[in-house]
Amino acid sequence: MTQELTTAALDQRIKTVRDHIRLENAHDLPAIMDTFGAAARYDDEPWGEHHTGREAVRSFYEQLLRALPDLQIEVQQEHSSLAGVVLECIIRGTHGGPWRGLPATGRRLEFPLCGVYTFDPDGKLAGEKIYYDRATVLAQIGLFREPTSTAGRLLALLNHPVTVVGAWLRGPGRA
Repeated sequence: MTQELTTAALDQRIKTVRDHIRLENAHDLPAIMDTFGAAARYDDEPWGEHHTGREAVRSFYEQLLRALPDLQIEVQQEHSSLAGVVLECIIRGTHGGPWRGLPATGRRLEFPLCGVYTFDPDGKLAGEKIYYDRATVLAQIGLFREPTSTAGRLLALLNHPVTVVGAWLRGPGRA
């Protein structure tokens, strides 16, 4: 591959990812799916979820767009290479629909996310893999408290009495 073709291929990959993000922000599910190739894959690493195939990826997006009906993605940085494109983003939205078995809380979410995009031979997305701090998301919807806070200590005691009592009995520095 010549340098000119490599540059053109990288430019096309960035354009594909930019279009993909624009379509996510527009909540246009059919068009989002058109950015993926035949062997689509979506990996939500913080939850250990791996969606393989176009129908599984579509289902993931249907749930996401229901859970965050005002989802907006703001790209902070773009990085590209022959291996793929990496974006650093800010995700914003309101938890306005069911998500992971939880009813809508109406709470606002805003958190950083890193997305890794790979491509098939036709230049379509082969996969999207996302990384973010799951605890931040759970705290923003009211399901997580820092263990150093009063509420966090009470919740830890209620949620994990055997672990907490065992740790207390062992004392600091004892294994």
